[in-house]
Amino acid sequence: MILDPPETPETARSGAAEAKPRPAHAFRIGGVEIDSPFVLAPLAGVSDSPFRQLAREQGASAVYTEMVSSDGLVRGSRNTLDYCAFEAMERPIGIQVFGSDPDIMADAARVLNDMPAGQRPDLIDINMGCPVRKVVNRCAGAALLQDVPRIAAIVERMSAATPLPVTAKIRLGWDGNSRNVVEVARTLEAAGARAVAIHARTRAEKFEGQAHWDMIAEAKRAVSIPVIGNGDVRSAEDAVRMLEQTGCDGVMLGRAAFGDPWVFRRIRALVERGEALPPPTAAERLEAGVRHLAMMETAVGPEHAAREMRKHVAWYIKGLPHSARVREQVNHTRTAREMAELLRAYLGDLAALGLEAFAPVDPPGYPPKAGQAPEESLGATG
Repeated sequence: MILDPPETPETARSGAAEAKPRPAHAFRIGGVEIDSPFVLAPLAGVSDSPFRQLAREQGASAVYTEMVSSDGLVRGSRNTLDYCAFEAMERPIGIQVFGSDPDIMADAARVLNDMPAGQRPDLIDINMGCPVRKVVNRCAGAALLQDVPRIAAIVERMSAATPLPVTAKIRLGWDGNSRNVVEVARTLEAAGARAVAIHARTRAEKFEGQAHWDMIAEAKRAVSIPVIGNGDVRSAEDAVRMLEQTGCDGVMLGRAAFGDPWVFRRIRALVERGEALPPPTAAERLEAGVRHLAMMETAVGPEHAAREMRKHVAWYIKGLPHSARVREQVNHTRTAREMAELLRAYLGDLAALGLEAFAPVDPPGYPPKAGQAPEESLGATG
């Protein structure tokens, strides 16, 4: 899908997109209709059910779970199955699976396929992009990019094991000397994959440097299945440019949605109506944080919710006045109630200063936390 091209090469990556309506094309993954091009990425440690629900409410057209172990699914691990749980309003939803043994991956696909209808996903996605050492050391994630025949075997056996669409999320290759994204995309299609998402960096690059969108375009020209682009989409304008430059069918957002599920609303407003919406205000951020916390408490209980929400709250308040002090206090809360009271008090303090409408401009999810290695970053699924 090619949209109106940018006016000049200089504005292609850094200039503001022209605010005019553009067709927001739906696409299909197998028999699953995706009603707009903009989807939420699978994000380790981040894309839990409350986070996915908020993204869907704000316009994400599809969501994915955190990656789950094929071994855990086959063994019936309670923890693994808990990661697969979702609410009906999250559909269409993909469960992302990682592993390296074709037979075990096929068995995992059967487990997901045999779930009761209300628990069965719409898609099964294979993680072939995670750069994290503990995953690649098991010959899974991005390590699969070094073994194309194994990729073919995994997809063939999983596709034979379930009528659910099987997809994959990949990278450009292992490193700069082995950028085999076109070969992998063609192999996936030939083996039965119904779509491919491409993070436009190699495993060696992890999340650093500029994403190579031109290679998404090259892969898109090489296959007929839907191609979903990923990497360096920080704003509505970036999402439009990725569609324009690569011709991809979909755009997958990850870190851009950290603390900012409204990014999907802004993208769709720009694409569908030519409207440039403002970023969320301090009041909107904090009220969403309190609601997210309540949803998390319902899902996992008050103490676990407080622990899980620390990172989310840090993203919600990033860039707000006095947020460093509040973040430190948040990290010492032990229950959801304490955290909610702290956030409400913070909002009251900002309102007293006339700052409840303050809206930070920089995306909360960028850049990674100072001093944190990219492969240790949350959301490192490739």
